[in-house]
Amino acid sequence: MALTFHKFHGAGNDFIILDDRGGAFEKQIKDPGKFISGLCKRQYGVGSDGLMLLRACNDADFAMVYYNSDGREGSLCGNGGRCITAFASSIGLVGGKTRFKAVDGMHEAVINHQGVNTWDISLRMQDVDSIHGEGREFVLNTGSPHLVIFSENLLDKDVYAEGRALRYAPAFAKDGINVNFAEVLDHSTIRMRTYERGVENETLACGTGATATALAAWQAGFRNPENRYTLKAPGGELRVTFTPPRPAEPAFTEIWLSGPAEKVFTGTLEP
Repeated sequence: MALTFHKFHGAGNDFIILDDRGGAFEKQIKDPGKFISGLCKRQYGVGSDGLMLLRACNDADFAMVYYNSDGREGSLCGNGGRCITAFASSIGLVGGKTRFKAVDGMHEAVINHQGVNTWDISLRMQDVDSIHGEGREFVLNTGSPHLVIFSENLLDKDVYAEGRALRYAPAFAKDGINVNFAEVLDHSTIRMRTYERGVENETLACGTGATATALAAWQAGFRNPENRYTLKAPGGELRVTFTPPRPAEPAFTEIWLSGPAEKVFTGTLEP
């Protein structure tokens, strides 16, 4: 039996999405890891940074199950969360707001604007209670672990080589880490490029990475009164807003990741 799939992207961060509310994926796919990694290969498959299953959920509108392009189940994908919300909207499952379950817990999402196969979506991220580091390098978890390094001449940087070396450095090699290189253009605009674990390459955008970069920028002293940042990734722009730590609440709260989501095409697969 053929499986219908849908291709979406958020600022160039692209995903294959399957509606698995009926459980067809597990019934038909005997080796999910091999199947997913093959499907995500750009030269031989559909091509994507990851694959998501939309599943039924008793206490939310749906559940999101995310796999990296290497076929392994991954941690939170921020742009994936926005794209699966766009997909849920496209099939009439949700309206202007939704609540769904991901690997790190419940998330809210809001559809700010909808066009023809295009959306602008804001995703609420989990609170972040700690950032480690100082100066130009910071480590934090925004649903996925991230290293943020502030540098210059970002367009000339070999992100693949430098990012891969850090991702497999002894301090991070066991679990891996996503590596973000950031260049501050002004106190609310940051250029960024990301090497993603699981993809094992540079991606055109990274939602949890954009979130991590914005929080790290605030921590590094690049602040603006609105606590609002525009992140310029190779594939497009993402926006991050948050409430910074304060004496009564020593964590970053009300963190929202916003940006575009677009449906590319729909097709069928023969398992």
